[in-house]
Amino acid sequence: MKGIEKRFPGVHALKNIHFDLHAGEVHALMGENGAGKSTLMKVLSGIYQPDSGEFRIDGEPVQPQGPREAQTLGVGIIHQELSLMNDLTVAQNVFIGREPRRSFGRLDEAELNRQASKIFEAMNLQLDPKAVVGDLTIAKQQMIEIAKALSYRSRILIMDEPTAALNDTEVAELFAIIRQLKAEGVGIVYISHKMDEIKQIADRVTVMRDGEYVATVQAADTPLSRIISMMVGREVSEQPLQVPNTSANEVVLEVKGLNRGREIRDVGFDLRRGEILGFAGLMGSGRTEVARAIFGADPIDAGEIHVHGKPARIGSPYDAVRLRIGYLSEDRKHFGLATGMDVRANVAMTCLDKFSNAVGVLDESEMQAVAQRYIQQLGIRTPSDKQQVTLLSGGNQQKVVIAKWLLRDCDILIFDEPTRGIDVGAKSEIYKLLEALAEQGCAIIVISSELPEVMRLSHRIAVMCEGRLTGILPGGENTTQERIMALATQRDAVMSLAGERE
Repeated sequence: MKGIEKRFPGVHALKNIHFDLHAGEVHALMGENGAGKSTLMKVLSGIYQPDSGEFRIDGEPVQPQGPREAQTLGVGIIHQELSLMNDLTVAQNVFIGREPRRSFGRLDEAELNRQASKIFEAMNLQLDPKAVVGDLTIAKQQMIEIAKALSYRSRILIMDEPTAALNDTEVAELFAIIRQLKAEGVGIVYISHKMDEIKQIADRVTVMRDGEYVATVQAADTPLSRIISMMVGREVSEQPLQVPNTSANEVVLEVKGLNRGREIRDVGFDLRRGEILGFAGLMGSGRTEVARAIFGADPIDAGEIHVHGKPARIGSPYDAVRLRIGYLSEDRKHFGLATGMDVRANVAMTCLDKFSNAVGVLDESEMQAVAQRYIQQLGIRTPSDKQQVTLLSGGNQQKVVIAKWLLRDCDILIFDEPTRGIDVGAKSEIYKLLEALAEQGCAIIVISSELPEVMRLSHRIAVMCEGRLTGILPGGENTTQERIMALATQRDAVMSLAGERE
């Protein structure tokens, strides 16, 4: 790719970018949110048309006019934001538009499921091809996206944050697949904000910043500190959380005997003012299900929830919000944002009553002032508060979700995968924000698939396995990843919180 230019209203997204990819290599494309990485790959995959520049594949000039044409040229892409059809089965999503047919054009469901099972077996995935996608977790949906891209047998495969919702075991399985593809001569463009992955899987690294090319370096020979400084234009230092003793603080949330089918089994814990309680566990452990139950997004079979010492009846998210509980879903696209609306409206949507007069007319100037305040405070990269959120990068969309709950001034905040798809510089900012909120007395639950993140942020760490809470560990230097994983795989454990606070 040479001299690639792309503009959107108010944004010069790509400025004279060049990028090359060798057969049989993993070329990492790095940069902060808004650097232009995903835009460049959408140009390569035919989703966007460049304003200028040229492409060559095997030395021959090409210009894909759409995703289907790019696929015929051997270009496949796994998007950061999932693009699955929730009402269809897993197999139907993998082979959408390419379904095997019987006579008279009838769909051959048996063959469809057989072909999907063959792909899952090659990927070492435990997925039912007949399962409805909308009933699956985000992590499983991410693996379906990967299987869908691999089903095209692409020669150029773009992976945009493919491990964002995967645990360590699933990441290892994905890396095994990537190494197999490399051996077969597939060139892979790998976009990730997880710096440790780059050293494990990448051969070369190209860094972008503010829509411009910065440098291309050999991954093995380049310290991560140099890659980070090229990405952000400054040094980023991470200080571990100073873990104060919060055991004497007021209990603001207490959960007792929470049950929901096999997803949540007799879960109980407490959360104190000024505390960050991390939730760790493998995919399917029940972390997200517990959060959704507390927030009233899913009904429970049994259990009690107490807020500030009083029994709380939470039958819907509306009830939770009235109790000053906020929830940032792991799936911001479907449950965190109104993607057809602008930044201003999304920031204000949890507090529309604050901006309405007696007859329900919104004060747009006040909404603008508030949106601008959070744009500055959180460093949201947008040409204006009237920009549609769907046009923002994933990390900036996440910041908009955070802004709307900060505006609500919640006592209890639940962050489910708060830094999913967010670059290293923005991660540092969000970590500092969470710590500042805790210091101000906010009680916070952080759910994360990244063990270093849970360990970095948490005063205590609750570990789950197959719907049960198997242990609560202290935060800080006394807890190791090995201790967490031991509890995360302790399938038969049933934990009583009595005496477990360490």
